[in-house]
Amino acid sequence: MDYQYEYQHTAHRILERLQRKKWSKAKIEEFDRRLDEHFPHLFKLLIELYGHHYDTIYYIERLIQALADAFNAIAQRTDDLNWYESEQTVGMAVYVDQFSDDLKTLGTRIDYLKSLGVNYLHLMPLYKSPPGNSDGGYAVSDYREVNPKLGTTADLKALADKLHTHGIRMVLDFVFNHTSNEHEWAQQAEAGDKRFQEFYYLFEQKEQVDQLNTTVREIFPQSRRGSFTYNEKMQCWVWTTFNSFQWDLNYSNPDVFVSITEEMLFLASLGCDVLRLDALAFIWKEFGTTCENLPKAHSLIKAFTACLNIAAPHVMFKSEAIVHPDEVNKYISEQECKLSYNPLMMALMWEALATRETRLLSASLQKSFQIPQSTTWVNYLRCHDDIGWTWDDDIAARMGINGYDHRLFLNRFYTGQFEGSFASGVAFQENPSNGDCRVCGSLASLAGIEKALAQNNELELHLALSRINMMNAVNLAMPGIPLLYQGDDLGVLNDFAYLNDPNKADDARWVNRKHLTPDDFKRAQDLTTAQGRIATELSRLIHLRKSRALFSNGQVYVFNPPNKHCLSIIRYNGHGAVWILANFSEHHLQVDLPYGDVAGKENWTDILSDKALAEHVMLEPYQCCWFAEG
Repeated sequence: MDYQYEYQHTAHRILERLQRKKWSKAKIEEFDRRLDEHFPHLFKLLIELYGHHYDTIYYIERLIQALADAFNAIAQRTDDLNWYESEQTVGMAVYVDQFSDDLKTLGTRIDYLKSLGVNYLHLMPLYKSPPGNSDGGYAVSDYREVNPKLGTTADLKALADKLHTHGIRMVLDFVFNHTSNEHEWAQQAEAGDKRFQEFYYLFEQKEQVDQLNTTVREIFPQSRRGSFTYNEKMQCWVWTTFNSFQWDLNYSNPDVFVSITEEMLFLASLGCDVLRLDALAFIWKEFGTTCENLPKAHSLIKAFTACLNIAAPHVMFKSEAIVHPDEVNKYISEQECKLSYNPLMMALMWEALATRETRLLSASLQKSFQIPQSTTWVNYLRCHDDIGWTWDDDIAARMGINGYDHRLFLNRFYTGQFEGSFASGVAFQENPSNGDCRVCGSLASLAGIEKALAQNNELELHLALSRINMMNAVNLAMPGIPLLYQGDDLGVLNDFAYLNDPNKADDARWVNRKHLTPDDFKRAQDLTTAQGRIATELSRLIHLRKSRALFSNGQVYVFNPPNKHCLSIIRYNGHGAVWILANFSEHHLQVDLPYGDVAGKENWTDILSDKALAEHVMLEPYQCCWFAEG
């Protein structure tokens, strides 16, 4: 098919019918220019996905009108479109009601964020959702209505404006794999509306469900077996990958694509700079497959990106794919997601901390850290979710590591079941069939602060603080956006109050979703407390990073470890080079200079300690160095 001809032929007819009579000539010309630039690609994707539908042209026309309306309504930002590549960008993810009380009072925390150096704020799901268990807000009942306990949509727009005034970019979640069962679309489906029943995957035959359950993965096996929920009202099974109250959307239906695009564009109109694509690996289903990371999932994301490029090119996607590293990297490109969480580095930093060896971490970064230019990682140590041990088992096997057994060890280590463990984590979603699980916990508790304080052990406390400082230093030094998680900046411990709430008691992730109190912020200002020492050093590290253009995006090279306990990385950009060296053990180490770029260099100094680079580097337990020239 000649897509260019077909696009022009189709677009010409549709543009004549677009409702934009009150637009200025300049605005019409700009929209038409964007359409000419991006719609041929989008048109090709839509034909690939939906060309077999008899009414495809209707949905294409409806989509173009939605893009035109959004383009006309959204304030187009043109300031520094490469902000995400800058050393100045430091992020934090927060739950509105856990970090403050609501959207209005969150504005009172802006001074704190600025003093810390945070200028990228991810507001965890804040949309209307079912009362009680809503999977932490990821069961969305209305994309256009804020959860009433947090405020209103107008409050969210006002907060976005205020954040932008202070130089802080706002990130929102785009929960597009599923809606809650209380969403209007689901309610209409339950009421018998055929149009909305086709928005979801419904099965009358139990045999179909049983067959699908043999190929798809169980996500929350401790809560519910299988990936389907029987609905009494419709007398059928609903595809529910995550929870029974989260109904998967049927993207083989073009009506779903256009409808959810309209919701996405509404979120863009609220002033967000980034949309986090939740559970993007699951969005396309095909019988007989795992229904994860399928080729048409990528086609869908490319189509969504093309829509943003037309209506709001200043808004970009951040991928959330906790899957095999090779699959994670496939979502990262100009055409899909310019930003991506880096779950591999996160998980393997904790693996290295438990084993005191960096072999698996180094080898995995050598293979997977390089991504296309004009894209970047979002590097993090902890988040609202659990830790899943997602690495490439082939790499592990080449090192003599059995992936399955090693994951069991890490689960035991971080839940305190392994002798000598310093961690106080909590198991999450243990699978009764194979014993697999994930791990939850705050940064401080997983790194040993909680256990050291309980034992009143000063040596263990010193080591735990050193672990946290080293982990933060590595995270802040790596190419990409360093993302903090609320409370980890304050050194908060696990919070077991969730066990008293029946709506949360079965979800261990709430152990690291503490409601922050004035006392938490107060303790973080007291240098006699562990919290104060964590917060003070983190602030110092952030400001050192932001003071050096060396930490803007560039090339990176991961050395083979000069010592099995050490991580050794050099990164370059137009401003010079920096050598990152970190000791993942509690031992003093002597490290020889790496061959090539660092060996033989003169006038190199550790930015963190202000000590000159010598022929041998003597590392203290859990020490990290940032060596740079000059």
